[in-house]
Amino acid sequence: MMFIFEYAPIAMFVLLLLLLFLGVPIAFALASVGIVFALMMWGIDSTALLTSATWGIMNNFTLIAIPLFILMSVLLEKTNIISDLFDAVYKWSGGLRGGLAITAIVVGAIIGAISGVVAAGVIGLGLIALPQMMRYKYNETLSLGSIMAGGTLGQLIPPSLNMVVYGAITGVSVSSLFAGGLSSGILLILLFVAYILFQAYRKDDMAPALAKDDRATTEEKFNSLKSVFLPMLLIVLVLGSIFTGVATPTEGAAVGVLGTVIIGVASKRLNWVKMRESIYESMKMTGMVGWILIGAAAFSAVFSGVGGNQFVSEMAASAPGGKWGVLFFALAFIILLGMFLETMALIMLAAPIITPVVVDAGFDPLWWAIIFMVVLQMAFLTPPFGFAIFYLKSAVGERVSIGKIYRATVPFIIIQLIAAILLIVFPQLATWLPELLRD
Repeated sequence: MMFIFEYAPIAMFVLLLLLLFLGVPIAFALASVGIVFALMMWGIDSTALLTSATWGIMNNFTLIAIPLFILMSVLLEKTNIISDLFDAVYKWSGGLRGGLAITAIVVGAIIGAISGVVAAGVIGLGLIALPQMMRYKYNETLSLGSIMAGGTLGQLIPPSLNMVVYGAITGVSVSSLFAGGLSSGILLILLFVAYILFQAYRKDDMAPALAKDDRATTEEKFNSLKSVFLPMLLIVLVLGSIFTGVATPTEGAAVGVLGTVIIGVASKRLNWVKMRESIYESMKMTGMVGWILIGAAAFSAVFSGVGGNQFVSEMAASAPGGKWGVLFFALAFIILLGMFLETMALIMLAAPIITPVVVDAGFDPLWWAIIFMVVLQMAFLTPPFGFAIFYLKSAVGERVSIGKIYRATVPFIIIQLIAAILLIVFPQLATWLPELLRD
């Protein structure tokens, strides 16, 4: 039994990866591994540990923001606000080489700032932006990559669901995380746009500007701003209320839902049928997230109980290079898990294990949390299980092979690595806004 106990942390991860490769949903794979090892190690009495872990995560007030932000995301989809945003931004940028790809990045950031749900951004842009880019003969790899990169900005641009979960698990202020995510998200947007412009002006046929006949007139450009005003006002209301301390992130989420409903009613795009559908779809998505949190809580509790946290901490502490060795180990640990795990499950598993190790090494908890989020965004794009890859595949169907989507992620993964390195070398890039708001 001692032999089994000693290698239980490794065995748990091996069994988890095996179940994932067999196609078992992540929530039930996590819960199954946790239950099996708990019963094997401690018998029937271990059920108390599992129920306690489940109750602990589901009894967290901060997590109430999750169903509210999900509902806001679904309402935005039902009211076609994403389509309006894309139309408005591309009318202004269409005359620029790479303008449609840049539009995908900017609209993805705006969607992220409204809802914080990555799936809404990637799928919405896949359905709206990709046909436009293909119509104007954009390079397919650049088009696919820019849609995934733009859509996943919802992971970093507040209000991010994953930041809510991270703050609830680690005790880091969610409001400060939101502020750090905004400053880091702006950095990432600038890097994405710079890469698109470089590619567009390097080769004439990579991302051509719209023909003069297809470009919007000055009058059309200004008329398109009408459709942007209300969503931007919603962003100001949600983030402004959180950053100024008027509302908690949970209360800010409620403000966002109310604002989205008002926009939908005012634009005559939201009726009782769509409202009922939105609530139903939100309940399904919230249930999925809830099961992931429960499964991850069960797995984490057992993993800690068999010495997994201590095992990882000792590995990190023994890394050469002092505190920078610890940081490199932590980043490699997150990147490796991100290749296989859903991001919310990854936070539940990795944050309680690796965050105390990094903080004990002398790094600022908020700075590390922002670095964690930037690296976590890569998890949406990294094969084989990057969720943005499959979100986009569901939107494009058989028109684009999964292999082409995999290849399109590579340059944007590299850009995200560059962003992480810049934030490590220049930590003020991540913390200047939280410090400004705190003062």
